[in-house]
Amino acid sequence: MIDQEILRKAPKALLHDHLDGGLRVQTILDLASENGYEKLPFNNVDELANWFHTAVQGSLEVYLETFAHTVGVMQTLAAITRVARECVEDLASDGVVYAEIRFAPELHTAKGLSYEEVINAVLTGFREGEKLAEKSGHKIRVGALLTAMRMADVSLEIAKLVVKYRNQGVVGFDIAGKEKGYPPTEHIEAFQYLQRENAHFTIHAGEGFGLKSIWEAIQFCGTERLGHGVRIIDDITVNADGSVTLGDLAAYVRDRRIPLELCPKSNVDTGAAESIAKHPIGLLRKLNFRVTLNTDNRLMSDTSMTKEMGWLVDAFGYTLKDLEWLTINSLKSSFIPFDDRLDIINNVVKPGYAKLKAETGL
Repeated sequence: MIDQEILRKAPKALLHDHLDGGLRVQTILDLASENGYEKLPFNNVDELANWFHTAVQGSLEVYLETFAHTVGVMQTLAAITRVARECVEDLASDGVVYAEIRFAPELHTAKGLSYEEVINAVLTGFREGEKLAEKSGHKIRVGALLTAMRMADVSLEIAKLVVKYRNQGVVGFDIAGKEKGYPPTEHIEAFQYLQRENAHFTIHAGEGFGLKSIWEAIQFCGTERLGHGVRIIDDITVNADGSVTLGDLAAYVRDRRIPLELCPKSNVDTGAAESIAKHPIGLLRKLNFRVTLNTDNRLMSDTSMTKEMGWLVDAFGYTLKDLEWLTINSLKSSFIPFDDRLDIINNVVKPGYAKLKAETGL
């Protein structure tokens, strides 16, 4: 039996995690007090944690509203750096050895910070977190994804900052926010710029909206990965005899090995999946799509990579071999250089799983 202690020791890689979705509850309270933020629904740890964990159920729109509070307390350099540092420490203590953390610079300028100041504060926090994690015996590497909000019109400016900072810790670009009514094609200029500059990018698609969002992200915008992409299941038919038929889009995604940044618990919380047991990740893994496992928003979904793995073990009977496969998928799909990916796979992930298998006999 794979228990939580075994899972906590398993090396993990994470591609889809929002910086403003993973704050410690005590940190939110501390920063609100320090910066005069008075809009929190509760002012003690237990009640505020419970509110974040339960207020978001069943709707992506409601889920997104909770970010007003986490973003609200992240409007100073010190606050942003602290959140970034603690993010890295928390992931490292959970066994994550590689992570790409995304944030939208435009959301942290309410008190006059520039995009560059926000980015530098995050990168400073990441480096501080890496050093502290290594001192505690949990080595981790973290890269930043700069996110543009799809409801705004600054995506090209953010894309240019990805290129400017790509040798300083920024590894790629993302767009996020409400899918319905805000297609990725509205940001085509940013994606074309990134392609010309040989820069990496992913697109939130196929979470709160359907196949058209995925199709546009791939065929018009040229995304390398799909942020969520869970609605690709709508193009897959399970026949009465148990056989499976893939539509043209699903077949293309699988054939081209386009990574799916799947976030099971978040998808349940936003209504994109009925339950973990019924989450499309089970079928997509069987069909050998390039599936990766992610947390999305650790605070709002009360989750971690260890918890996500545990839920898959319970729902689908996943073994350490399955979890290693998911982890290697993530590293293969990461935006760091190829040699760096191989180094982590061959010198960290594979030896780590081999040791766990030997220790547990699983």
